[in-house]
Amino acid sequence: MVYEANNKKINGVRLEFYIYIITKRVFDIFFSLVGLVALSPLFILISILVKTTSSGPILFKGNRTGRNGIPFQIYKFRSMYVGSEMKAGTTSRNDPRITIIGKFIRKYKIDELPQLINVLRGEMSIVGPRPELKKYTDQYKGEELLILNVKPGITDLSSIKFSNLNELIDDDNPDSSFENNILESKNILRIEYVKKATFFFDLKLIFLTVVKLLWNR
Repeated sequence: MVYEANNKKINGVRLEFYIYIITKRVFDIFFSLVGLVALSPLFILISILVKTTSSGPILFKGNRTGRNGIPFQIYKFRSMYVGSEMKAGTTSRNDPRITIIGKFIRKYKIDELPQLINVLRGEMSIVGPRPELKKYTDQYKGEELLILNVKPGITDLSSIKFSNLNELIDDDNPDSSFENNILESKNILRIEYVKKATFFFDLKLIFLTVVKLLWNR
């Protein structure tokens, strides 16, 4: 992509865009570090609950597509029984694969907190298009390819709108339900984020995410 602004460019990319990218990375490093330290007591508590309520590892590591199509492993607190992800990539409203503690941490997005590690490592950003499975990103075409121009994030427009995603997915065939009814709408919102991305827009989405989690569940 070429960004232009009053002929003030660096290698074809406008100076303002470089400033945004640098500011965004500094923000990501600072708040991921602060978050990991501040939330460490919660991390310990959730780790104990995950480990004592079902067998298996504390963290789930899933393969996702990152910026420029580069794959990476996303970290989450494990909310499903071990091996459940092999049955379907999407969870449904009454999914029996979800553990007792998993239902709680998924409802309040606590399972997503370990992604602060991904942010610190530079694989993700606090705000950016939610990372998707390779089988879906391989099908991207046209403007959908813009999604892969930026780092995926913990929150974005699509994650705010579809915060209760599992409630919208049919139990009979979760993947088909997601692909036919949700994926296109999520991609439209992901594209919208890429086109609107600025530091202040990121701050707005962080605020809206907090509001959604605290008052609009």
